[in-house]
Amino acid sequence: MNIWGITHKGVIREENQDAYAYEMLPDNRMIAIVCDGMGGAKAGNIASNLAVTTFMAEFLREDAPVGEPDEKKIERAADCANHAVFYRARTDFDCNGMGTTLVAALVGGEHAVVLNEGDSRAYHICESEIHQVTRDHSLVEDLVQRGELTPEQARTHPHKNLITRALGAEEKLHADLFHQEMKSGAFLLLCSDGLSNVVTEQELLFEVIHGEELNNCCTRLLNIALQRGAPDNVTVELIQY
Repeated sequence: MNIWGITHKGVIREENQDAYAYEMLPDNRMIAIVCDGMGGAKAGNIASNLAVTTFMAEFLREDAPVGEPDEKKIERAADCANHAVFYRARTDFDCNGMGTTLVAALVGGEHAVVLNEGDSRAYHICESEIHQVTRDHSLVEDLVQRGELTPEQARTHPHKNLITRALGAEEKLHADLFHQEMKSGAFLLLCSDGLSNVVTEQELLFEVIHGEELNNCCTRLLNIALQRGAPDNVTVELIQY
């Protein structure tokens, strides 16, 4: 299994409020996470980095319950991250109202367990097909699900960045969990909305399957976003199974 990642503040933003991490586990599985912070210049950066470090520390605990199912393990790590952000937002005046999106994936054993909160995404790419594994927790996605907007209209909707869930917004986490089959040669791509808002699914598919060297794929995707003005921070992780 291979993984690559990159993050950038984009063209417009003054600082990068995205954060990401990944770790190869002793059993040759991979855990990866992307977070996109919000709540002001300082607080957004704190929220995303706090969520990433807390999630990874909890997931990688050596004294974790023996035989714990993968779903419970990734949910427990996300719960801890949510609690850390929620508590900091309510005890630090400068962080009041902060939060972050989160998408995380545990990949191995011919499948992936994916968890998301907010509108950071996971895509599954295999051969000539791509599909979004996660479902955005956003106003426009709710409108699409109700048939009031088409996916094409949602991409340019003025309220496309309004999310309905965020890590740290509530004391109890309400994240979604997904299972994705993984075949040899398949890919899982995690990203913040700074990428998915300006790069289409077909462009993601082309760069992963038909682009140049895979170790440059994340950089190529970032460059596409930058060439289009990158109004938001951009983060992408690519896992090759």
